[in-house]
Amino acid sequence: MSKDFRNPLKRARGLGSSQSGVGHWWTQRLTAAALVVLLLWLVATVLGLSHADYATARASVAKPWNAVLLIAFIITAFWHAVLGLQVVIEDYVHTRWKEVTSIAVIKFLAVLCALAGVLAVLRIALGA
Repeated sequence: MSKDFRNPLKRARGLGSSQSGVGHWWTQRLTAAALVVLLLWLVATVLGLSHADYATARASVAKPWNAVLLIAFIITAFWHAVLGLQVVIEDYVHTRWKEVTSIAVIKFLAVLCALAGVLAVLRIALGA
């Protein structure tokens, strides 16, 4: 007698646990925790610059630690957004080609927007 308790169809197809759900869940939680810390820094920085002129704000963004933290915020925010949207699409889009296409488009747009944000910070930080 076999000790394999899987559904016969799943056994025939060779499908089992994909072993990736926990990693996705942990990554989403870690990016959320990082966003909390980075958002607190960002709010404190923006509030500190609330009455500053343009040159002072630009000089503040050009400081190395501020530029690095702002880039980290941008990358983490888009990464977290992609993870969350992927879960929503996987749960609610039931046509396979629409699911794959939607996830691919979202990832492409997230990378494009993150690169644009990082480029903007680097242009300010490097004085270009």
